[in-house]
Amino acid sequence: MEINVSEAKAQLSSLINKAHRGERVVICKNNLPLADLVPHKPQGKRRLGLLQGKWTSTHDLLLKDSDVEAMFYGDAR
Repeated sequence: MEINVSEAKAQLSSLINKAHRGERVVICKNNLPLADLVPHKPQGKRRLGLLQGKWTSTHDLLLKDSDVEAMFYGDAR
């Protein structure tokens, strides 16, 4: 299916659905093909643990801070 840009703007949702179902959608300008609308294909799986061993936290990261608690809960604790 070939469609001009002005028509594609008005029908974008339906064109996306068609491309997702496998139909070939070509977007044209002045009847010249510019772009193909195709379903997204992930680049690859995300790798977990990229920062392992490159970042350390301080031992007091989870300790309560009285100033922060006062900002959230007020001084009447």
